[in-house]
Amino acid sequence: MKSSSSTQAGSAVPLILLWIGAILVLSVLLMIGFELILIEVNPIARPSVEYSPQTSSLPILQLGSGGYPITPTPFQPLPTSTPTPIPSPTSQPTLSPSPIPTVKIPASARIEAIRGFPQTLNLSCESRSAVDWAGFFGVSINELEFLSQLPQSDDPNKGFVGNPNGPGGLIPPNPYGVHAAPVAALLRAYGLPAEDIAGLTIDQIKTEIAAGRPVIVWVIFGTMPGSALQYTTQAGEVVSVAPNEHTAIIIGYDPQGVTLLDGAAIYWRSWDTFLQSFMVLGNMAIIYRSQ
Repeated sequence: MKSSSSTQAGSAVPLILLWIGAILVLSVLLMIGFELILIEVNPIARPSVEYSPQTSSLPILQLGSGGYPITPTPFQPLPTSTPTPIPSPTSQPTLSPSPIPTVKIPASARIEAIRGFPQTLNLSCESRSAVDWAGFFGVSINELEFLSQLPQSDDPNKGFVGNPNGPGGLIPPNPYGVHAAPVAALLRAYGLPAEDIAGLTIDQIKTEIAAGRPVIVWVIFGTMPGSALQYTTQAGEVVSVAPNEHTAIIIGYDPQGVTLLDGAAIYWRSWDTFLQSFMVLGNMAIIYRSQ
């Protein structure tokens, strides 16, 4: 018969082993639980990849239609244009106008190569003067032919007034004659640069004669003094007229007076005598307007 102490020792061994095993199991479980806790608390850190187009070394390919990659054109800087310098304006010298030379009028002048003929009709003096003047410039015209082409009018500024073979010394609407404008217009029709002018001055007369251009003038018959009268035409226009209206051609001058060609006659008049007659119809004349 065994003793009670050995019996108790034999029954205590399995109990100890059981406790040891329980402790081991508990320890393992505790360790596993601790690891799980660590995993939840500190998850495995994964590297974060951030896309940075500035630092990425991988090229991004753009796809065109059909899925083919488009080769990007390298950036080409625009050419820098160099501005062309604008030259500074060069200062130009100030041009002083050239003085107009003063034409010196000689003290006397005379046109020799001109011929005159007697007038055909009583009142055809204007036509006679016109054709003699035209002949000097190389245009030959018959007196009566010229007279027939003048317009007829009751206004001497527009045409011939009255019968050219009527009595002299009358005023319109009686037989009278014609003033400068219609005569100059007909001379221009013959190709002559005739210009009718009013208010012709002594200096202008001298300039024309010195240049070799005779001047047709309207005076009183015989280069006598006279008086202008106011005449109203049928159209209501008031016109200055003068009894014994007459024409002659100035062909020369000197310090004391003028030389006139009157039909076939040539005579001299003092400046005073001539101007008293010339001023009656307002210094009316025809000049050769040179171009």
